[in-house]
Amino acid sequence: MGAATKASRISSVSAVLGPGLTEDQARAIFERGEEAVIFALLEMAQRLARAEGRCATLSSPSTPSAMVPVHCKPAQKKGGKKPGQKPGHAGHRRRPPERIDQRKNHRLKCCPDCGGSLRRCAATRTRYTEDIPQDIQPVVTEHTIHRDWCPKCRKSVEPTVPDALPGSQIGNRVLTMTSWLHYGLGATLSQIVEVFNHHLHFPLTPGGLIQQWYRLQEVLYPWYEQIQQEALEAAVLHADETGWRVNGRRHWLWCFTTPQSTYYLIDQQRGRPVLARFFRREFSGVLVSDFWGAYNAVVCAARQTCLAHLLRNLEHVEKYKYPSRQWPKFAKKLRRLLRDGMRLKKRQAELSPDGYASRRDRLHRRLDQLIQRPWKDREARRLIKRLRRHRHDLLTFLDHPAVPYDNNHGERAIRPAVIIRKNSYCNRSGRGADTQAVLMSIYRTLKQRGHNPLTTIVDALTTYLTTQQLPRLPT
Repeated sequence: MGAATKASRISSVSAVLGPGLTEDQARAIFERGEEAVIFALLEMAQRLARAEGRCATLSSPSTPSAMVPVHCKPAQKKGGKKPGQKPGHAGHRRRPPERIDQRKNHRLKCCPDCGGSLRRCAATRTRYTEDIPQDIQPVVTEHTIHRDWCPKCRKSVEPTVPDALPGSQIGNRVLTMTSWLHYGLGATLSQIVEVFNHHLHFPLTPGGLIQQWYRLQEVLYPWYEQIQQEALEAAVLHADETGWRVNGRRHWLWCFTTPQSTYYLIDQQRGRPVLARFFRREFSGVLVSDFWGAYNAVVCAARQTCLAHLLRNLEHVEKYKYPSRQWPKFAKKLRRLLRDGMRLKKRQAELSPDGYASRRDRLHRRLDQLIQRPWKDREARRLIKRLRRHRHDLLTFLDHPAVPYDNNHGERAIRPAVIIRKNSYCNRSGRGADTQAVLMSIYRTLKQRGHNPLTTIVDALTTYLTTQQLPRLPT
């Protein structure tokens, strides 16, 4: 049977499937052969899964690893607790302003209900409103730069203007705010240009703005290297990656994060060369990641794999893989082992050191027994291979108090990049990808450390333009 004939049969079968399928149509599908019947059953199973709020796949390209896509999550029941504070709690409201720029008096000329005259009283009340001016005008500064002659150097010298980059008419505050809106908050380029052109009366063009961002990336690049160095010196480092596009071609965005810093890296590869580019030497801390094989090449003191991936793999097999009768026993043992380890981690402060060590050793023995036992189920054997490969990476969190049993921190750090990817459709050039990684890392790190990104970067640019030395990234 030709490929065109087969495709036409499948498309015709898909067209008649649905609630309105009649007996004659069902018989017609049966007469077309075994392939048409199998296709009809699979198509109906997928439609039923979508109607029940499930999906035939575990993840989608826009979903970070170890997370369930939104369209696969079941509907959640409403909680019994009402939103807001409990009754009797003091309310929260905006603080009164410390400065009053103008005052207005409001008084009625007549009654708004009957239109009659009013008897004036001394009763008043005060209300404050805060707003932005109707016509915001940018501040235009004319700089007169004096050029003098240096007899010793035998050349003309002139002072540096610290309010903007050399040759730029856009000030440092506008440059910093636009880059923060794009790389820090995920606003698109067209949205930023529209806000500045129509609401702030500051004319900007997309091409000119992008060129300014490129220059800002070059100035702040030492901060990017400082973030990488601090990540390599951390005691616990989380790593994750997600898909990215550069000029329409597939790339990968890597994320290396700690509680105080986040380092993004965009590369066309998803293998060991990228990790070798980041880990310039042996990592002395604990690396927390998923089960992606490229992380096995990292030389580190210890490693912790995400147990949330294992639990989700168990759910995936039970829903979509049709395992054998032996699977429930294997899944029950593995699930109970992982959850016992999580509970032991939470109860560490309640137990004595000897009692905690005894229970930890017991978990290690249970894991060895589970791995050494011969399992006949195909899916169980597949997971056993993974457990053997990562035998020493599963229960590391029991030996290190600061190491979690999942990679949730890495997932949260990569989520802002996923949102930016949906809004801006990634990058159109390699230089744009480099600028994306550098500025996004800086703004994410400043947010983690609680610094105001606008004042921090504007002050740093002023210092750089005055002294030609960029200050260190604040801790």
